[in-house]
Amino acid sequence: MSFNGNEGEQITLTEGGEYTLRYRSKNPDAVKGVFLGRNHIEAILAQSDCKGLRMYFAEEADGSATLVVAGADSNQNDMLNMIFERLTKCPDVCGSTNPLNSDLKR
Repeated sequence: MSFNGNEGEQITLTEGGEYTLRYRSKNPDAVKGVFLGRNHIEAILAQSDCKGLRMYFAEEADGSATLVVAGADSNQNDMLNMIFERLTKCPDVCGSTNPLNSDLKR
């Protein structure tokens, strides 16, 4: 199977809220999410034959959760010349309260 750029599935806010609440309930002191800026995402996607982003769960030296992000080509291979980390974390930068980052129900 090769990647075509349509992998993944859009879900509802309700589903997303349920998934993130389940994680936060089991990991109350963990990082809730991370943010990677648009310019970096566009740079990854602009690589020849890049079909999307591959995100690896990772742990920083201080033990906090993060993601390592790279592009992936149509052959499912990681594109290793542009890798991002040191992402902006929630908390402390979470934006407004919503079902994805709090116990707020929709």
